[in-house]
Amino acid sequence: MSDDPKQPERVWDEYDWERFLRKQDKRTELYLELLDRYGDHPDRESLIARAMGWTDFETEEEALCEQSGLEMEVVGEEEWDEEALAQVMEDAGGHDDLEVHPLYQASFELTLWLDEALSARGPAVATHPAAVELSKQICILGGKLAAALSDLEGAELGMTLAYLKRALRAATLALNAYAELHREKAFGRIRDRQLRERLFAVRGGIVGMMGEVRVEWRRRHGG
Repeated sequence: MSDDPKQPERVWDEYDWERFLRKQDKRTELYLELLDRYGDHPDRESLIARAMGWTDFETEEEALCEQSGLEMEVVGEEEWDEEALAQVMEDAGGHDDLEVHPLYQASFELTLWLDEALSARGPAVATHPAAVELSKQICILGGKLAAALSDLEGAELGMTLAYLKRALRAATLALNAYAELHREKAFGRIRDRQLRERLFAVRGGIVGMMGEVRVEWRRRHGG
């Protein structure tokens, strides 16, 4: 951020967002490690908060709300009826666009297809380490795509690219897991071909979108 108020803030590119997301990953890993370490300890929450540096969490949250012009409000679980939840989703915006995006649809359909295919092949295939890894990476792929596609028209194209890169990595790891299952003939010939085609289609879609977003980034920001 520039110290000169007359100078516009520098827009983060994909590499800035990658560094930020890596830091968040480390924080998440630390949090999960602390959850496991303290288990059922009676002071678990305060111990975790101290270790994570959240000792003044409530004050920070209040300050953030005040700066944003928001009011802190505790909502009872019973108040969250279907109508209220629908309104929240409508206010969030972009949800419908995400669901109809062809790349997200392809990823979602791949998740459903794989679940059905593994169930059809039985426990021996479903519990195979490569099959477990394949399912895991496809789930990660869907989550990263959802994050990337949620704000394609927004200002943070660098964030979009960073999430697309993560989705691409998940797709590549999924293909590695598929290759092992292919060598062991875990799927029948038809399902094997369908899985390969679906995986490459999603991966190709991600690569293509990364190119489009980079073109748009250069159009907006140059370089």
